[in-house]
Amino acid sequence: MKLFIQTLILACFYFAFSNAFAEPPVAPFYESVMKMRPSGKLGQVIKNEQIKTSIKGAQAWKIAYISSDVGEHKTIATALIIAPVGPAPKEGRPILAWAHGTTGSAQNCGPSQIIDPTRELNEYFLMDGNSWTDFGIPNGQEFINEGYVVVATDYQGLGGGGKHQYAVAGTNGRDVINAARAASSMKAVGAGKKTILYGWSQGGGATIAAASLLDYQALQGTAADNLQYLGYVALAPDDVAAMLPAIPTDETGGAKLMNGFTQANVSNVFLFAHFIMGLWGTQAAYPELKLTDVLTDEGARVADKLSSNKCVHAMADSLTYAYADQYKSLLKPRATNSLAWVKAFVDGSVKPVKPAAPIIIYWGTKDTAVPPVMHELYQKQMCALGANVGRIQLPGEQTHFATPGVSAPLYLDWVKDRINGKPLANGCPNS
Repeated sequence: MKLFIQTLILACFYFAFSNAFAEPPVAPFYESVMKMRPSGKLGQVIKNEQIKTSIKGAQAWKIAYISSDVGEHKTIATALIIAPVGPAPKEGRPILAWAHGTTGSAQNCGPSQIIDPTRELNEYFLMDGNSWTDFGIPNGQEFINEGYVVVATDYQGLGGGGKHQYAVAGTNGRDVINAARAASSMKAVGAGKKTILYGWSQGGGATIAAASLLDYQALQGTAADNLQYLGYVALAPDDVAAMLPAIPTDETGGAKLMNGFTQANVSNVFLFAHFIMGLWGTQAAYPELKLTDVLTDEGARVADKLSSNKCVHAMADSLTYAYADQYKSLLKPRATNSLAWVKAFVDGSVKPVKPAAPIIIYWGTKDTAVPPVMHELYQKQMCALGANVGRIQLPGEQTHFATPGVSAPLYLDWVKDRINGKPLANGCPNS
């Protein structure tokens, strides 16, 4: 009987693949944006809608703006902007650009789509979380009280059309930069040029990736040129490139690395959901790659269906429901075209370029989602180039998911000092 029920469940799951499926439904604002063409200046706001906010003394908007991906193809990203009510100072308000952690890769996974999206960060899995996903903005009220403008990108593909390039930090970092340009260009918010980027997890990787994009930051002819980047706050950031200082030169070396990377990401179904979503996002950024290089034909169909239609936690639940402990059957015994995949992972990651402004990293000793060795190697790499990169170990034994809440009060003064031009000691070890 048990076998019959399992067979019936799988049959229903497979039947779904034989039917055409649409992208998940989104609110009218995003539905209209998804029909628009990504033409215009980088950072140009192409649609905005004022919304209610629970932050005191603030006004807020949903926006859609022009961005571009790691291949420099124009895209549309959506975001929130929150600004103090009242007249802005002559020089304009400083900009805090928030980069969120993993929510998923479907069009309805953008945090700006949630009810009351401007509230304090709400993590679904914490005891006081009251939602099905992570949304909200750390220190939003505090930054508004200081007179700052806060802009929070959804990233491309999470409400603006196109395929979300999940875990392609170079693309996500461009989305953060262009969100800051969008805020600076929008007269109603009174933003100036002083800018700080901050982000967690996927957004932490986006933050340090943005810090490395000096030429992209310096582009002229955007919606808001010459932003002044004063600092970067990265909470548990990932950096694949820092883990691979030497890229293999042949397929044998590539296959060995790809196999190790795969095995490190499939030990449980939650990691596996992130893994196939990462493959899907990387293939979107590098179309010459094929999901069937790594996954079986069935696995590629599953990855495409779930990545297109479900946010990450629902993806993991769907995999558990359909495959239980057999989800690894969706992997090919041996990946092909491995060297090209490894090169894409590195190319889409953080560039080995010295940032022009200081970086502060916060991390917990119990982080198993983003191994701390990633940002430890990043710090060593950047410090060797003469950058100012500090790493702060959070008190106690903090997990990846505790990082935003525990670190939030710690970097408030750091941000304020950067905006006010206060000197900063070098945070590099033994500096």
